[in-house]
Amino acid sequence: MADLQTPSRVDVQELRASFPVLAQRVNAGALAYLDNAATTQVPVPVLDAMREFDERDRANIHRGVHTLSQRATDAFERARSTLKRFVGAGPGHELVFTSGTTEALNLVAHGLSTAGVAPAAIGSGDEIIVSGLEHHANLVPWQQAARRCGATLRILLPDRQGRIHVEDLARLLTPRTRVFATTACANATGERPPFEALLALAAGAGALTVLDAAQVVSHNAPDLASLACDFMAFSGHKMYGPMGTGALVGRCAALERLEPLRYGGDMVTWVTWADATFDELPARLEGGTPNVAGAVGMAAAVAFIDQVGRGAIDAQVRALRARAAAGLADIEGVTVLSATATDTAIVSFVDATVHPHDIGTLLDEQGIAVRTGHHCAQPLLDHLGLGPTTRASFAVYNTDDEVDRLVAGVARAVRVLR
Repeated sequence: MADLQTPSRVDVQELRASFPVLAQRVNAGALAYLDNAATTQVPVPVLDAMREFDERDRANIHRGVHTLSQRATDAFERARSTLKRFVGAGPGHELVFTSGTTEALNLVAHGLSTAGVAPAAIGSGDEIIVSGLEHHANLVPWQQAARRCGATLRILLPDRQGRIHVEDLARLLTPRTRVFATTACANATGERPPFEALLALAAGAGALTVLDAAQVVSHNAPDLASLACDFMAFSGHKMYGPMGTGALVGRCAALERLEPLRYGGDMVTWVTWADATFDELPARLEGGTPNVAGAVGMAAAVAFIDQVGRGAIDAQVRALRARAAAGLADIEGVTVLSATATDTAIVSFVDATVHPHDIGTLLDEQGIAVRTGHHCAQPLLDHLGLGPTTRASFAVYNTDDEVDRLVAGVARAVRVLR
């Protein structure tokens, strides 16, 4: 595939040939896969990289002196280096492989609130602030952490349009604030909060900062070197990579404060019947046999993104979202959430009289795949007074024609269902 570095050079039809899954027909129409906020599809170069590893180098890492084990270890550590570079991690950062964003965030919440070899970072009387835009994976772990250690959980609520404001965080921060957690993009609405300013404000108040970057890593990955961010989590399956893969990357000093979530092989240096000594980062937080082929696949996904061009992908998905939002807003009775958002790949909408599941079912009959429901963000949608929504989300392989099919399909669905 050609090196496509600028928005004007993206040849979507050529690029789609790298995604065989898109060539199929579903029900009565060609597949228009618009559920990329849940999972992106995987291009051939990523599939090839994983298959080559399994066919040639498959072995357990770090524990063998034989050739395959050494090659597997090298591939795993190269993948770590590739991903660290991708998100701008510097000498003071480290990357821990996980099964995805959910495990990464659980690792942080559990690790800061559980006393192990050192006192827990969060204790009784402390405060945790979580933004009100969060996926359940960046809310429920903090609920449990607060209960476990006697802390108070505070929510940085969005306004009625679903926007988060820096001045509201300033009012919530106190000397007892130990953690501030936010998303880089709300998966249920597409709202992009001013996370750079929010993280800087919280860090300035002495809090540890946590960023869920799952919804932006495929097209606008944050640069850790320029962020006041202690922990950042993301998933492989949302960036053209394999399912069951992800990473927690953060400041070494912050990662050192985490009590491990998994104990066992490869995270210890010495074990007796009565005690164990844990290894250094990142091994200390990577107990057990990792998904080595998945790590190789994530690195291949980074190569794919960089080859197409991050700016090109970002411009493509923003343009698709803008086209969809404008078309859907023209349908009588349809309300687009975060209608003014521009730097997002997600458009979520509701109709006053038609249930999202019914819209999604009729769209599926035409081969158009969208997501319906609460999108694992029920408190946010309840706060906005919306209930479930229909969500379309875009990747670099989506086209204007697919957006137009979506808009026409929604117009037909609400007309029929009303």
